[in-house]
Amino acid sequence: MVYTSVMSSSFDTSDNLFVSPEASEQDTEAPRFADLFDEDLPDDFQDDPDADEKSAIQERVQKIETLSEDPKPYFRNANFYQEALTGEGEVAKRLHSTLAQFLKADNPEDRSLYRNRLIPVYWDLARSLALKAYGTMPEPKMLLLRFGVLLPTMLDKDQRLMIAQIIQDNRWGEPIHYVDEWLKGIASGSFTLSATDETKAATGQQVSRLARQVETARGKVEAQLMLIKTRNEEMESIETSLRRLVGDLTEREVRYETQQKGPYTDAQRSIFADISADLRRLSHQGREMGRAYLELERYQDALADLKRQAEQAGEDIDAVDTKASMEEMGTIRQMAKLCVGRQGNHFPLLSRQYFRGGLASVGTRENVHNILADVEHLDQGLFLRTFKQKTTRIVPNIILVPCYGDLGICWEPFERYNRATSRGRLAIPMYSKDLTTAVIAALGDLRWQVAKERAAHYWMEEGLTGWYYQWFSEQRMKGDVKDQFIQDYILWITKESNGTQKMPREVRDIFWRYIPFPQEVKETLKNRGFVYQDLYKKDQNRAMSVGY
Repeated sequence: MVYTSVMSSSFDTSDNLFVSPEASEQDTEAPRFADLFDEDLPDDFQDDPDADEKSAIQERVQKIETLSEDPKPYFRNANFYQEALTGEGEVAKRLHSTLAQFLKADNPEDRSLYRNRLIPVYWDLARSLALKAYGTMPEPKMLLLRFGVLLPTMLDKDQRLMIAQIIQDNRWGEPIHYVDEWLKGIASGSFTLSATDETKAATGQQVSRLARQVETARGKVEAQLMLIKTRNEEMESIETSLRRLVGDLTEREVRYETQQKGPYTDAQRSIFADISADLRRLSHQGREMGRAYLELERYQDALADLKRQAEQAGEDIDAVDTKASMEEMGTIRQMAKLCVGRQGNHFPLLSRQYFRGGLASVGTRENVHNILADVEHLDQGLFLRTFKQKTTRIVPNIILVPCYGDLGICWEPFERYNRATSRGRLAIPMYSKDLTTAVIAALGDLRWQVAKERAAHYWMEEGLTGWYYQWFSEQRMKGDVKDQFIQDYILWITKESNGTQKMPREVRDIFWRYIPFPQEVKETLKNRGFVYQDLYKKDQNRAMSVGY
């Protein structure tokens, strides 16, 4: 089938685009959340109980300068539209027909009718494309999944240039993924399927009990590897400090009268205590490292045993599962619906009719990365998680969904079978009115869900969620308490951090206590009015109290 009629009926072909344009189930084996967030360290655990958290904070996202690259010749391909749809069967024919009717419609009612018909057909096509995500996809198909670009003439020349300039590969190492990358990871087993609330019937395709056990065992291995990595980093830090101290100690002054090195100075003698402290910490970390490797061996043996059982049962646990990526595409559709909202624009294709922003307002990997850096600077505990009395920084997987939503969401704060070190996942709409607000909303959602899981069945009584829920109830507010919290979190990051008072006093007190700004921001805010000065004094009083 040749897809030509849509090109002739599109918005405007005067720029000669196609010739040469300028181009769930409860798992008893999963670790309890209370175990993961046990922050009361033994007295002899380390010299500085906050050392892990300080170290993790230092690893936070750093802003990047390179936000684009030289434009790629995506749209010099005269057959872009045909290649995007070729090989997709009946669903491609339906999409072609519906899109042509949508573009030709003059009557607003007819246009709205065909627009609504186009939405489910597009998602059927996306599920078909998801089956091919693991292999090498033609650029038009990749761009359709990644950016929602199907017909290049639905974009103006500047927008085509904008898409062509977006950096294609992940150069920065943060877990921020475009949809096609995410689906490829799902198919290969690098990522697990996103959790859903649907209860599946007992069919042959249902995840077996053995497969769940393998996933749980993998989670334990990953958690232990993360623990070993963290301990290694701490040991290397102590070793660096020890080398520096020993170097300072050995640099004794040469005495003039004998031309020989003299005794240690008072400053050098004080180094002995620091060296002794570092040696004690290294001894402790070495013992813990030995225990960690023994546990790792046990977890790896258990995983290997489960894999052997799966092999004997005829289950290929490590096989590429293209059907899993198709199933995940259905979940991504639900993510897009939540990002857009009931009253939002659910049109699935990128069009100049609905999006007029430039590159800075698109949810590219680089733009989202920099917003994360800004937010984490203000909320330094955002990505910190404590497991086995070690605090590590775990950034969730972030899926960039090509939709017109205004708010990002936290789909799950961590995976069901690995609460210790799994990243969980957020969804960020790429074409929002305000990208910064969309990202902060997702991070606020993450904050709420983590705090709620941490408090377990006491979430309405204790901690961040408990205090906020009690205030929400006392005010007799309507709606979802989480939605209100997210709106307040947006104000906390965007307004209150600058000294602009937009939140109720009680909510400000809660956030100041449980989502504190870094000390340098507090020092600035205390001079911005009595409200912040009073909160700063409360901090000092708590610091002097035993129970703080």
